[in-house]
Amino acid sequence: MSVTTAQTEVCGIVLHPAGHTRSPAMHKAAYAALGLDATYHAFDVRPDSLAAAIAGVRALGLRQIAVSIPHKEAVLKHLDHLDETAEAIGAVNTVTRVGDDLVGSNTDYTGALQALRRLVEPSGTQAVVLGAGGAARAVVRGLVDAGAQVCILNRTQSRADALASELGAHDTGSLEVLGSRPYDILVNTTSVGLGDDVSPVKPQDLRADTVVMDAVYQPETTRLLADAAEAGARPLGGKWMLVYQAAAQLELWSGRTAPIDVMAQAFDRAGDV
Repeated sequence: MSVTTAQTEVCGIVLHPAGHTRSPAMHKAAYAALGLDATYHAFDVRPDSLAAAIAGVRALGLRQIAVSIPHKEAVLKHLDHLDETAEAIGAVNTVTRVGDDLVGSNTDYTGALQALRRLVEPSGTQAVVLGAGGAARAVVRGLVDAGAQVCILNRTQSRADALASELGAHDTGSLEVLGSRPYDILVNTTSVGLGDDVSPVKPQDLRADTVVMDAVYQPETTRLLADAAEAGARPLGGKWMLVYQAAAQLELWSGRTAPIDVMAQAFDRAGDV
């Protein structure tokens, strides 16, 4: 067991609820592999306590915190600066201390694109993104920047319309119209399926020869991914988006190249606990 000293860099993740996160396992494994004097903790922070939590990050000198559901948009007003990507997306999943300032970044953007590129190059494709929250903002922006035509489907049409206008998606609709929309890539950014055997998509709306990515990673094979495989699509679990975005977070504060394989293995072991 490593010994924590006054020189140990303290990192963590703020989210609510916190029970499902595998981030501590991935980051701690990477620190050990790189020989970094650092530790990582999960902090269960309710929405009404977010301001106090960020004040605590400042007061205690934490090096970096990941920001997860439901805080990715609300955290913006508590930070000193945003990097270019986070400002363009309008959501933050990473807060890094730079001197005395807290700087917001978005590595979900990088994580989503790197994950998708394991199976498909987004340029020239038609993509459908389910949801309009913080994760959706990163995925939509990433796909648009990569040259895909993006349609946003969301339960609340007005939120989809606002997001499309802001980030350059070409179309919107309700979740119920997926069956009538052409797509090469389908990405679920909603929490539907997290810990439950349910899907945001009707099985008959899934198509063969497409890539279906679910940002939900617990369970690793969600109902959406199981249905996608049965339909002849290529399923892509949330594991890889999570691993790649975590690797980018580590690289932001440490300047070291993250050990992707080590982090992916730690993700798997955390699921066995």
